[in-house]
Amino acid sequence: MCEDNHGGLGRRALFVTGAAAALTLGSVSFASAADGSRESRTVRGTLPPGSPDFVYVPVEVPAGVREIKVAYTYDRPSVPAGTTGNALDIGVFDERGTELGGRGFRGWSGGARTEFFLRADDATPGYLPGPVREGTWHIALGPYTVAPQGLAYEITITLTYGEPGEEAARPVYPPERAKGRGRAWYRGDCHLHSWHSDGRRTPAEIGALARAAGLDFINSSEHNTHSAHAHWADVAGDDLLVMLGEEITTRNGHVVALGTDPGTFVDWRYRARDNRFGRFARQIRRAGGLVVPAHPHATCVGCNWKFGFNEADAVEVWNGPYTPDDEVTLADWDSMLVASVRDGRDGRDWLPAMGSSDAHRDPDAVGSPQTVVLADDLTREAIQDGIRAGRSYIAESARVELSFRASGGRGEHAGIGGRLRVDRDTPVTVRLEVTGAPRCTVRFVTDQGVLHTSAPLPVSGSGVVEWRTTPSYAAYVRAELRHEAAAGPLPGALAAFTNPIFLGHRTG
Repeated sequence: MCEDNHGGLGRRALFVTGAAAALTLGSVSFASAADGSRESRTVRGTLPPGSPDFVYVPVEVPAGVREIKVAYTYDRPSVPAGTTGNALDIGVFDERGTELGGRGFRGWSGGARTEFFLRADDATPGYLPGPVREGTWHIALGPYTVAPQGLAYEITITLTYGEPGEEAARPVYPPERAKGRGRAWYRGDCHLHSWHSDGRRTPAEIGALARAAGLDFINSSEHNTHSAHAHWADVAGDDLLVMLGEEITTRNGHVVALGTDPGTFVDWRYRARDNRFGRFARQIRRAGGLVVPAHPHATCVGCNWKFGFNEADAVEVWNGPYTPDDEVTLADWDSMLVASVRDGRDGRDWLPAMGSSDAHRDPDAVGSPQTVVLADDLTREAIQDGIRAGRSYIAESARVELSFRASGGRGEHAGIGGRLRVDRDTPVTVRLEVTGAPRCTVRFVTDQGVLHTSAPLPVSGSGVVEWRTTPSYAAYVRAELRHEAAAGPLPGALAAFTNPIFLGHRTG
């Protein structure tokens, strides 16, 4: 085993590589060797606070390599309260390079693993199998947070020499259609993690949990890798549609690519100030997917959404167990609805809401919450059309079912995501029918705020709540089902909420 020492960052130059600012260190070289032999190199260095988002370690890979394996460690010194400690992510790019867009991308595990391997027929989850070709590979380090003492790391690269062997079989992807019920309400969870990123469940385990939760569709959304796409075909079935995507995990927020074409990889190596997000949002849509900012007000480092919502097709308002950051996101989303009806815009260009579990491991509950979509069939395209149109509500579980509609005096009516086309002063009746929400309170929320609050539903969880208004008084109405508040005047946690129904004629 040979060793090298990269020392501190100050000994290397900073390069802008087409992604966020990145540092490229000195190369690690290997010589050719006999078949069956192994060679290792260990490199050490220290990254100071304020390091670039990405640090690349070039590895000169000779011809005749069968497998590359990388293991790494880094120190975690004690830090004062309120100060971030060390966290170092890792991945790899092959001889095609590190250019933004990911042509050379071969895998990313973030901070979920301490080692990985790649060869022609197999790879660690999160990585793509394929030949280890001759050329300059790059180990990608992502110093997510760096302690005041700096981040000392050690990387060991091991090459195994020999014939590459047969490549992995051509991937088989899940079908874009399941056996649906025609135009109906379908339940789904579009933000899930398996062991292909930082989850602890296999795709098969997630599929079983999705079925147990009463789901009709799910979406694969691993952090910064599409390696799971080829591992869902056996999970899908007539009763479960599996869509493919990615959670693009940048330093300025996360976005779910929902239902992209199989094999689509979306790069994450940019910040809001780089003005690159629009390019990758368009890539998601060209690949047939939806752009859904995830947990926009989450408090984890790098999770708060900084890119704005102009490129979004929907927004994840409820993520996992309902917490204060979800309440902030709900209020923020409602403010966007108000803006969409301001100045005579009458609800044009509004952004639909979604909810997903973001489940990673036990005890995270798959399908809590879930998005319930009115779609023409159980297909990728139909589900996406329903989400894009806002024909959906979000529920904490499959136990909660609701029907929400507004009607005028002459038989006009509209459902969730629709528009009731009546005159401004026409009396409108808003009606919510619900089951599975014992002791929950119903609130009707409009652009003027909460205008109606019901008595708690009976312990049976079933009930009907009606309210009368006019389009001149309420430009839209949406419904919230809230659990009983734990204390004081604060609202209880959500059991369900709907996208809005807009009231009145469209202008312009």
